[in-house]
Amino acid sequence: MNDRKFFEGVVSRPGLYGLDNSYKSAVMFLVGFDEARSGGLLRGFTEWLVVRKGEPSGFGWQALVLDEALPEVESWGWNKLDRSSPEQEQRAVERLLSLLTEFLSTRDDVLALARMYTRYQSLHP
Repeated sequence: MNDRKFFEGVVSRPGLYGLDNSYKSAVMFLVGFDEARSGGLLRGFTEWLVVRKGEPSGFGWQALVLDEALPEVESWGWNKLDRSSPEQEQRAVERLLSLLTEFLSTRDDVLALARMYTRYQSLHP
């Protein structure tokens, strides 16, 4: 089973993997999984998110996902969690997992990955 198929399963049954609609728990799950893969799971995820947004950013993927998932919450990055409702946090977890599975399709396509890094470099001259 490849990473994308595995995370499609996580998206469909998050409770089975110990995810409880907490964004921090979902991030820790992904960080742990990434460490188990020697950093291979999330390599390029931040850059991919920056390219999707179309503007440079100094934030890591954790904050970029929150900014995309919760645009209506006033604040930046992790601080959005302090001002969000449990429903909004659940939406952020769902968006995180959705973005990850979308990214994994790009990551596993060598040409798409190369195009993504070329676009990223144009945003960060």
